[in-house]
Amino acid sequence: MSFEAWTIFALFWVVFVTTPGPNAVNCISNGMSLPFPKAMLGVLAILTQASAFLILSAVGITTLIAASPTAFFIAKLIGAGFLIWMGIRGWMNAAKPAPASERPARHVYFHALAVATINPKSVAGYLAAFSQFVQPDVPIWQQMAVIMPTALVITTLSYTGFTMLGALMGKAALGAVFNIWVRRVMATCFIIYGVLLGVSSTPTARG
Repeated sequence: MSFEAWTIFALFWVVFVTTPGPNAVNCISNGMSLPFPKAMLGVLAILTQASAFLILSAVGITTLIAASPTAFFIAKLIGAGFLIWMGIRGWMNAAKPAPASERPARHVYFHALAVATINPKSVAGYLAAFSQFVQPDVPIWQQMAVIMPTALVITTLSYTGFTMLGALMGKAALGAVFNIWVRRVMATCFIIYGVLLGVSSTPTARG
């Protein structure tokens, strides 16, 4: 991968992972309600998903899944239902104290992993990356040696930033009313993302 191509890919990935979506909302929520080290398990989960999707994209599996209308339709409905359920539960629990002590580390990790995996922009984003930036005349794993570290470092910085933002918002929330409504906004975002995922069309790669 040339330096110019790497620069374009890096800029694309910055936009991709800094555009607010379910992952960002989940990181902000974790930062608000959990000790920072435990909240960072959500970022670790996102990196797990990103690594898996990068490898799957490299071998063409993500493209195969997206090319199957039935598989995509089922995955889309499951993901939409999951996000909407999270939003409704978050809205109903907004007035309750944040259950930091009741959330074991494995729950934080696997919850974030589920959100990252069914993220509606994930498949489209990874397909875009591999259809636009991978050079067909260069061995794929030679390119992955550059693409993966770049993508994972940018992803880490972005979602660590969202988690820190949540931690700062939590400390700044001096009144219970502010806390409740911020959490309800986060819950509403999940419901909106779920509805958008449910009505979205199958992403297609551009050749």
